[in-house]
Amino acid sequence: MESVNLLVTTALNEASLHQITNISSRIKLINVSELAQEEKKGDAAAKKQLDALLAEAEVIYGFRLPENVTARAPKLKWFQTMSAGVDRFLDDKFRRSSVTMTNVSGIHAIPIGEFVLGLMLMFAKQAPLAFQLKQQGQWKPFLATVLHSKTVGIVGLGNIGREVARLAKAFGMRVVATRRSARKSRRARYVDKLFAPDQLLQLLSQSDFVVLTLPLTAESYRIIGEVELRNMKPTAYLINVARGNLVDEEALVHALEEHRIAGAGLDVFATEPLPADSRLWGLSNVIISPHIAGGMEDYVERATAVFCENLRRYLSGRRLLNIVDKKRGY
Repeated sequence: MESVNLLVTTALNEASLHQITNISSRIKLINVSELAQEEKKGDAAAKKQLDALLAEAEVIYGFRLPENVTARAPKLKWFQTMSAGVDRFLDDKFRRSSVTMTNVSGIHAIPIGEFVLGLMLMFAKQAPLAFQLKQQGQWKPFLATVLHSKTVGIVGLGNIGREVARLAKAFGMRVVATRRSARKSRRARYVDKLFAPDQLLQLLSQSDFVVLTLPLTAESYRIIGEVELRNMKPTAYLINVARGNLVDEEALVHALEEHRIAGAGLDVFATEPLPADSRLWGLSNVIISPHIAGGMEDYVERATAVFCENLRRYLSGRRLLNIVDKKRGY
């Protein structure tokens, strides 16, 4: 039987590499992570080597794709990304190509769900103020509140949104959410009220916490802007653990500076790393983290397990898991 040329573009440990190669003797695995890094630095020799390997590649697995991959890898049939979000890959050429794309949707639900609940608890218990008072060496008692009976509005009820809803229910919260398919179904587990996407303003107006857990697409680009922020309660918090460009950051900064909303927990930004001159750094009502909400100590192993299951399916001609609709963007 013919071999399958598989390129791995992200550095993996030996255990993960063996996990892949042990699936079948047909797999010809080549780790090109170092070549990809050297090419990004402008190394012409590395680019030439990578060009030769891409020319024969049938499958690619990793966090990144080499630039102009559709032209450089004419035999490429399938790309498995180690991430859930795919917006950075979907240029016009890749959208029009016949390459199948799959992601690892689902493995982020637990860590991001916990991260969101952590942010909500930090705001409810005024943790930023406690940190500030500690740095100043001041003992000033303040009033904390509870999550119980508060309303969380989840924008995008996918795997992550459902986990946030489940955890929020455990805290006795009311859960409202938007989902693309809500036009057909108005019910969802752990959700008290389900809205269609065009009812976003209704969700915002009644939420104490607004959590963004939807993919970045042409439709969702800057889904939270000036109008949406003005429809939030002045006591509400915005939490974004999805993609930075879901939010008009300039409008958000103004809303935070003017205290039109109470605060924001941001793990993602329009430009990453967040520029040093961003006004978000100086706002006391903002919690910033460097795009780490989905992280786990065994992330690579979990992602590789998804890939290995798909690789077995690929070799046997079965339908792959987590196929991305390249037109929709998720």
